[in-house]
Amino acid sequence: MGAVTFAATVKDIRLESRAGTEARWQIALDNTRFSASAKSGTLVAVARSGTRLEVPVLGIVEEQGTVWHIVGKPLTDGTEVIGILTEGRA
Repeated sequence: MGAVTFAATVKDIRLESRAGTEARWQIALDNTRFSASAKSGTLVAVARSGTRLEVPVLGIVEEQGTVWHIVGKPLTDGTEVIGILTEGRA
């Protein structure tokens, strides 16, 4: 079975935790294929300059109908991303 991909836009971001210089963030997308059975993968953003940023999804948290993607790098609200699932089924 091939990788599952989808296009989305970052709609919200919040700090999950900070320990020294390390931080973990939670990102909400306008749509997602990540779920309790498909909770790891990557969010890929491409800057206007063409620079590609790959942000691993470390897990998810579901809260009041919103899926929050746990990541180690923040993405700005409004950033367009491609989600790539690497575990489980969408």
